Amino acid sequence: MEILIWIGAAVSLAGLAGIVRVILQVRAARRANLAEDALRARLQRAVALNMAALGLSALGLMMVVIGITLG
Repeated sequence: MEILIWIGAAVSLAGLAGIVRVILQVRAARRANLAEDALRARLQRAVALNMAALGLSALGLMMVVIGITLG
């Protein structure tokens, strides 16, 4: 089950990288001084990406926990 732990850790890190990307995108969008509608559209896309990255990270953590429990 050690391989499941390592795969889960990699998946969690990929999710964390996605969350960092969202943070950078939102910061760049706010600094761009866009119109309200354009800013709202960018933030809506960022929310979708954020939820996907959070889900990926949670899935990876579940894999780690299952690997530790079974190992």
